[in-house]
Amino acid sequence: MGLILETSLYFHQLPELAEFARAVPDLTIGLNHIGGLLRVGPYANRDDKVLTEWQRGVEEMAQCPNIVMKLGGVGQLRYGYHWDDREIPIGSEELAVTLGPLMDHCIQQFGPSRCMFESNFPVDKISYSYNVVFNAFKRLSKSYSASERAAMFHDTATRVYRIRV
Repeated sequence: MGLILETSLYFHQLPELAEFARAVPDLTIGLNHIGGLLRVGPYANRDDKVLTEWQRGVEEMAQCPNIVMKLGGVGQLRYGYHWDDREIPIGSEELAVTLGPLMDHCIQQFGPSRCMFESNFPVDKISYSYNVVFNAFKRLSKSYSASERAAMFHDTATRVYRIRV
């Protein structure tokens, strides 16, 4: 029908999404918030296990050509960075350094043509401003070519959402 499924789930549900994506290969699926990493509650202080499982899930998602990765949404409290507790707000340079390994893994697996930066505002404003995250995305992508950056900031979204400009 030409529709897109936007999904937000948790990292331990990624294998189920991959199974679904393989069953409906003509459906474009937007995987929000870098695949639903959790670092709070029972997942707090367990990065060795959690990040390994998340990375495997991202790798499995990347094998499904109908899934696109949305890079963002990490200002939510469930990511466990506690930026909301800071006296001085996080800046774009520190945010880019912190998120670099996560974002780079997603981009390496999916490729820039299947990734798009997302702001997730107003939800993420509890942790940082829109300007800070946008500048962090620019910092995170500076090693990519102009066409790869265009894909992540614009082209992937216009293609996936069929936006005519």
